[in-house]
Amino acid sequence: MSLPVTEALVAASNVYTWEPPNRVIAARYGLSPADILRFDTNTSPAGPDHLAEALQGPWDPALNEYPDSTYAELAEAAAAYVGADPSEILVGCGADEVLDIIAKTFLAPGRGSLVPTPTYGMYAVLAAQRDARPLAVPRLGATDGFAIDLPVVLERLPEAAVAWLCAPNNPTGTPEAAETIEAILDAGARLPGGGPAVVVDEAYIEFRPASLAAWRARYPALIIVRTLSKAFALPGLRVGYAVAVRPTIARLERLRPPGSVSTVSATIAAAALRRPELAAANAAQLGVERDWLAGQLAAMALPPYPSVTNFLLVRFGDQGAAEAAEEHLLRRGIVPRTFGPGHPLRGHLRFTVRDRAQDERLVAALATWMDGRTA
Repeated sequence: MSLPVTEALVAASNVYTWEPPNRVIAARYGLSPADILRFDTNTSPAGPDHLAEALQGPWDPALNEYPDSTYAELAEAAAAYVGADPSEILVGCGADEVLDIIAKTFLAPGRGSLVPTPTYGMYAVLAAQRDARPLAVPRLGATDGFAIDLPVVLERLPEAAVAWLCAPNNPTGTPEAAETIEAILDAGARLPGGGPAVVVDEAYIEFRPASLAAWRARYPALIIVRTLSKAFALPGLRVGYAVAVRPTIARLERLRPPGSVSTVSATIAAAALRRPELAAANAAQLGVERDWLAGQLAAMALPPYPSVTNFLLVRFGDQGAAEAAEEHLLRRGIVPRTFGPGHPLRGHLRFTVRDRAQDERLVAALATWMDGRTA
């Protein structure tokens, strides 16, 4: 059974915002900003200490100039990390800018933007900004692992200029079957002009290393998007990149701003990419903590759906129950990811995996909410 997609969801997806900042939440509930814990943004609880050296030392004269618009050092580091040529890399100010450049390149007013939903909300926002035609295809339900409804996607594929796939998927935490993505790419390749651009957003790939970047030689329409915000624990740097065959990257480069990534961000990001074992270790540790947290939630009758990422999706019941749990948590300085009316995941909350002490605080807060429901 597929999840529902409504007109309200399409309308609501035209604006994508995070939860309010810490100071706003703290002021609303009479708390200190230092006491607010973000379980909504899927960031790492601790930064990469080994990169502190990149912020020390003598003044770099390069800071007196604009960044190198080729981002050669960063592109070379990203290329070495994914096994590509630097000419097959496009650097952007976070993965969101890379996604925006893709939308500007391939989407025009009235052209189709195919999105298996629920997924990352920015895909719908970018389509709306370009006046593209939304092609929302409901995913299968939880019992089917929120999988892509492949027959329907293939049916709608000829209408699309871009197909947005998130692997692993956010906000469900589930992987995308490689054979499903391969079927979409094969079907697209048989269409006139090579079919739509197929974007595979690998923001969480370090948590389940199964990248499709090597497929770009077989599928020129494939664009892989990566970020340093998740396993690399550097969301404040705002660095992301795309991997694709050179002709595709050349098209994207025409619309890339010349200096959107700062010199500091590019330098630190390159250093991080040259130490991939540290991101892998962080992902592994968060995987252990995810399993612990999942067990704690299940023990209090809040079993999360299986996840291969650094977050857990939990069904609380109907929309009223989810909103009551959210309010209970916010009063204790804990910020969950919410899904409002009209969203196919209404009645759910999503929790980022953090460190043990912070996760224990979440568990304790949820336990008091559960006790209150049964009292």
